[in-house]
Amino acid sequence: MIKAVRIDERLIHGQVAMTWTKSLKLTGLVVASDEAANNDIQKMTLKMSAPSDVKVIIKNVDDAIKLLEDPRASQMNLMVLVPTVKDAVKVAKAFPTEVELMNVGNAGKMSGPSEEKVTLTKEVMLTQPELDSLKELVEIYPETVFQPTPAMEKHSAKAILSSH
Repeated sequence: MIKAVRIDERLIHGQVAMTWTKSLKLTGLVVASDEAANNDIQKMTLKMSAPSDVKVIIKNVDDAIKLLEDPRASQMNLMVLVPTVKDAVKVAKAFPTEVELMNVGNAGKMSGPSEEKVTLTKEVMLTQPELDSLKELVEIYPETVFQPTPAMEKHSAKAILSSH
């Protein structure tokens, strides 16, 4: 069962490891990232960042989708972590009704601000192509929310997009 898909360019970090895993009672984290899947050091670091009782699987986006299609995945409580909105759209298209929570965490901040980016929240800065991807994601999952941690207030992605 896909409890959540989270867009977070940091992938697994304290907020995910300490709050989201407990809040959603996760048994597994699936990192769907072409870059992370091809970087052994990043894979090792991500696996060390997760709680020991939570299984971590790191695949490129296409292989992560194949993994999630396996019936055994429906027996687990999974969060899929993707680094970009575009990757989230790909996962959403593969699972248009199965995701319980579509969450935008952190995006566009690691590369820093630029004139090309629009600041949507203090955690999310997107370029126009990324904004277009977010609009596509909201069409598939209208209940998409911006929520950094489970304890923080949810903000509708649709409402945030309409104000920009």
